[in-house]
Amino acid sequence: MARAIWSGSISFGLVNVPVKLYSAVHQQDIHFSQFDKNGNHIRYKRVSEKTGKEVDYGDIVKGYEVKKGQWVMVDPDELAEYRPEATKSIEISDFVVLDEIDPIYYDSTYYLAPDGKAAAKPYNLLLEAMEKQEKVAIGKVVLRTKQYLAAIRPMDGVLALSTMLFADEVVSTSEVENGSSGKDASVSKREVDMASQIIDSLTSRWDPSRYHDTYREEVLELLKKKAKGEEIVIEKPEEEEGQVLDLMAALEASLKEAKGSSKKSASRSSSAKKSTKKKSTSGRSRSRAKKSA
Repeated sequence: MARAIWSGSISFGLVNVPVKLYSAVHQQDIHFSQFDKNGNHIRYKRVSEKTGKEVDYGDIVKGYEVKKGQWVMVDPDELAEYRPEATKSIEISDFVVLDEIDPIYYDSTYYLAPDGKAAAKPYNLLLEAMEKQEKVAIGKVVLRTKQYLAAIRPMDGVLALSTMLFADEVVSTSEVENGSSGKDASVSKREVDMASQIIDSLTSRWDPSRYHDTYREEVLELLKKKAKGEEIVIEKPEEEEGQVLDLMAALEASLKEAKGSSKKSASRSSSAKKSTKKKSTSGRSRSRAKKSA
């Protein structure tokens, strides 16, 4: 059973909804520890760059570089005065349309659940009203010692809270090198039509279970083999020479490949349907035979 990582309330108007916050994501990263070649753990120390001696944690202050080579030192107690107050409330300031929020602003996602039986009714009230209006609630929340912009939205019958980036944390596309130069390169209608056909042939319904972290799976398989004492032979892949392909030739080849994949997929689907139909017919025949007997 998941454990709540925060508890508080959602406030909108004069309505107060007690809630608990649960993590909605479980990262599957592989974590390694560091050892020397003799199998001994590596341990890091806080060492003075000037003296080379270890420094106690209590003697450490923080520094901020205001310009190249110029640092302003700040004591932890000074920073403590400016920490956001650890409130237990998510104050909703706005309701907006979901499509108006670009996904680039989303950071981490959590689930919100009613905190106790008395909270169930106001929780469901907010959930159903937001589903009906197709709106997302925007507010601020303090988790640990950091203040976040947050979006609360209906998701599969519950309320989900996503922490968000503030506007000044998102890099403008104008700062991307050659980011806008692609608009100056004209393309023909035929090229656009062929690219559109490729997109159409590869279009499917979103099913997250179809996608896997193949790198993680391969590394875990490697670790299992090493744990069993199997000898591992690493073969270096052949380096492919970079080729500059003609755009039309690449589009035509891609379209041909995409159409081939679509036909195979359709063939498998048709075979599966025929097989299911045969089994169903066979089952009905056996059923009739039993009745006759």
